[in-house]
Formats: sequence, structure tokens, C-alpha cells
Amino acid sequence: MSYKIDFDADKCIGCGQCVDICPVSVWEMQDGKSNPVNAEECLGCESCSGVCEQGAIAIVED
Repeated sequence: MSYKIDFDADKCIGCGQCVDICPVSVWEMQDGKSNPVNAEECLGCESCSGVCEQGAIAIVED
């Protein structure tokens, strides 16, 4: 099963919590905001969306 990351960069405030919590390093900080640079590695655990207080991240089954 694969997962799609629905990410709204306009909502991202660059706190980096998603970068810190992701167990497979999907996220990286770039230009002061998070970016899903390894989206194909997503396990669908939703840890990143759970810590995003801005609601910028949603994980959906692909």
C-alpha cells in the first residue's frame, strides 16, 4: 500500500516538528519550511499530521 502526502506549504510555519517526528525521513527543511522530499517512503503513520498544529499535512491512501 502506498500513501499520498497532501501538504499545504502556505499553511506551514516552519516549526520542523514533522521533520523531527517522521520515522523514515520523509521531511526536510528547505527555505524555512518543511518539504516532503522523500514522499515515496511514507509509511502512513500520520505522525507528521498529528504534530502539525497548522493543519498543513494530511496523509491519504493512494
